[in-house]
Amino acid sequence: MNAISYLILALAKILHLLINLYTFVVAISVLLSWVSPDPHNPVVRTLRQLTEPIFYKVRRFMPRALFRTGIDFTPMIVLFVLIMLDTVAVQLLYDLAASLRR
Repeated sequence: MNAISYLILALAKILHLLINLYTFVVAISVLLSWVSPDPHNPVVRTLRQLTEPIFYKVRRFMPRALFRTGIDFTPMIVLFVLIMLDTVAVQLLYDLAASLRR
């Protein structure tokens, strides 16, 4: 095996870890939105700072009809994208690393 395949494998594992961590951040943010936490709490503020920029970008592309339902579908869309990114991008990096090992 060469060093490049190890670097790509490490990159795939780091990307997988970051996607999983952000998935938990989104899930915790959703759970906190159900209980209406104190907005001045540092944990709540950090979660909002980590999720709201992405949620804002997703909301810009959502049809306005979804906003009339009273349910925020944004976190669900973000989670779907994270799952797809994890499945496709990480697997492509694993496959690339495996092909370089041969």
